[in-house]
Amino acid sequence: MASSLRSLLACALGAATLASCKTAPTPAPSPAVSAQASREALDGRARLGGADYDVVIRNGRVIDGMGNPWILADVGIIGGKFATIGKITGRGVKEIDAKGLYVSPGWIDMMDQSGGVLPRNGLAQNKLLQGVTTAIGGEGGFPVPASQIPQYFSNLEQQGISINFGNYYSATQARVAVLKSFNRAPTPGELDQMRASMDTAMRAGAMGMTTALIYPPSSYSTTEELVELAKVAARYGGTYASHIRGEGKEVVQSVLELIRIAEEGGLPGEVFHLKVAYRPGWGVLMDSVRQVIEAARARNVDVAADLYVYTAGGTGLEATIPAWAADGGRDSLRKRLADPAIRARLKREVETGSPGWWNIIEAAGGWEGVVLVNAQNPANTRYQRKSIAQIAKEMGKEPADAAWDLVLEGTGRVMAIYHMMSEQDIETALRFPWTSIGSDAGAALNPGAVDQTGLPHPRMYGNAVRVVSRYARDRKVLSVEEAIRKQTSWPATRMRLAGRGSIKEGNWADVTIFDLATLDDKATYDSPLATPTGIAYVLVNGVVSVEQGKHTGVRAGRVLYGPGRVVAR
Repeated sequence: MASSLRSLLACALGAATLASCKTAPTPAPSPAVSAQASREALDGRARLGGADYDVVIRNGRVIDGMGNPWILADVGIIGGKFATIGKITGRGVKEIDAKGLYVSPGWIDMMDQSGGVLPRNGLAQNKLLQGVTTAIGGEGGFPVPASQIPQYFSNLEQQGISINFGNYYSATQARVAVLKSFNRAPTPGELDQMRASMDTAMRAGAMGMTTALIYPPSSYSTTEELVELAKVAARYGGTYASHIRGEGKEVVQSVLELIRIAEEGGLPGEVFHLKVAYRPGWGVLMDSVRQVIEAARARNVDVAADLYVYTAGGTGLEATIPAWAADGGRDSLRKRLADPAIRARLKREVETGSPGWWNIIEAAGGWEGVVLVNAQNPANTRYQRKSIAQIAKEMGKEPADAAWDLVLEGTGRVMAIYHMMSEQDIETALRFPWTSIGSDAGAALNPGAVDQTGLPHPRMYGNAVRVVSRYARDRKVLSVEEAIRKQTSWPATRMRLAGRGSIKEGNWADVTIFDLATLDDKATYDSPLATPTGIAYVLVNGVVSVEQGKHTGVRAGRVLYGPGRVVAR
């Protein structure tokens, strides 16, 4: 028995130590195994222990992930991969009775934020317990410079992670490495240095290039600069994904910018967390976005989008400050906020607009829609879960002054929830065939507890489940099979994740088994730490990682490298 197969068998039985279930430092996943290889593995299993499979899942309603109606079938797994789908008479070392349950491919989070957490907590409990087996992170890039990405990935492989994980490199990382946080264009020589950073990251296995264009210093990047960096990512088969420059009344223009970067850069484009954050545009602008994306797709520009299914977003309270104030970095921002004349100018621009800045206060319908969730200061925790408008009244200040004083007094990033989207637009976006699902949330550092970012957005614990329970089962916005497709085969296709995203013989056996009747996201804005119900089992690469709704403690995930990875010889 091969050592890797023996390890998987031990993990499936729950008899192995945590260390033995770690991911070995191996290359990117190989293509699907052949039928002959499956038969040989089957024969070897029978000789060695009498069992025919590592795992057999019986009597489940199997959803293949491709959008097809479910079928009643058994699923047999050998060596981490699907070996048989149909009626199975042979025995598994691990037997799972899925009668009355749905068996789907493991769910894929297209916009994850786990890159900084996984090195400290690789178990990713909140991901697995909502059925997520694969996450693609990196809106803000890697937590390390481009030159250190190989070591970062190697460390994850050595320590072990419980989910499959890939990551983008941010164009802003390349920019800051050369220009720091200053608002100016690069010289030709500096642009060459930025290209070199992107090249290094792509060769190290980045999935592609990202931007987060509402935040300085990313917002200082011009379209032309981003096209040049996108061309580098394109050479390695990368994707360009963006938190676009504006998601309110300027959303169509911002999507058009992404389309231009993708088209001129020569690579696929992905709109992160598609939304219309502008009340007068609810019910109107989402269809305009559809039209421009579908027009681009009609001329062979590979553009799509992902979304989370909540009407509020979450980000730092500093996003309420016009972007030019952050020129030079955080210390420069703090000095400007402390200057009464500059603060007066900033407040005027909140009302009148500021070039290069998306007004998130307007998106939230005013300060009443901005709710503090982490003050990063014990003296200000009494204001948490209150709107900035209410806090301002209690402080006896103008709302902008209250918000920006909270920013100044915080020892870390002061976080807020912004109520700015509509249910109608979420339902509309879910019906687009080219949308997938991304949480914009990471693995929890301390699951079930408040960590350094304070109370999280409920999407951290419930987004993937909510798509299926609320929007497919309850609201009938889409079928259960389509809700699964948007979290399995479609994102796997988008991200070129070979051998993942569908229940097919030879594919990697990432599996989510759920009870549709009891499936429910329990996390709310007031109680965002609640674990969903209805997730019975989760398998990652054929290893049982959640059993009867409990994390088994194994780390069977793999690092997923981008298509351009170059392995040093």
